[in-house]
Amino acid sequence: MNQTNLTTLGMGCFWCSEAIYQSLTGIHKITSGFTGGHVKNPSYEEVCQGTTGHAEVIQIEFDPEKISYETILSVFWKLHNPTLLNRQDYDVGTAYRSIILYHSLEQKATAIQSRDQVQKLFENPIVTEIVPMTDFYPAEKHHQNFYQKNADSSYCKIIIDPKIEKLKKIKETLK
Repeated sequence: MNQTNLTTLGMGCFWCSEAIYQSLTGIHKITSGFTGGHVKNPSYEEVCQGTTGHAEVIQIEFDPEKISYETILSVFWKLHNPTLLNRQDYDVGTAYRSIILYHSLEQKATAIQSRDQVQKLFENPIVTEIVPMTDFYPAEKHHQNFYQKNADSSYCKIIIDPKIEKLKKIKETLK
């Protein structure tokens, strides 16, 4: 197996983010979880209350020979609204903020450059946080692979399916 890299991203609900990235070639593993807060090993319920400081994120293990970090970021910018502060779709609160947690100085530089390039596509300023990776806490088991296990649920049909369709339409434009 080739060398893999890690990246950690928050773009609203981790169920949506996970479903988007699972369909891309070169992604080996995705873990939904929490980071960026001040409580050790928080529960989903605690994070959703907005008192722990954590964001819902996905941690992606990927093969850089099959998918570049730049492509992962391109999907990030195109599949959520990075100009909304602490919200995406119907999810509101700091847990749903737009955030890139870099694992290296190279990832930091690439994320900043990527943000600056896509800013011209948005009328409002991008509010995505670009911060160093800190502690990561996997979410409870029933949150992992949520879309694959619950594709027929109303949440998946109404919120996630349109994002999957949008990804299908833009795949050709990805770096």
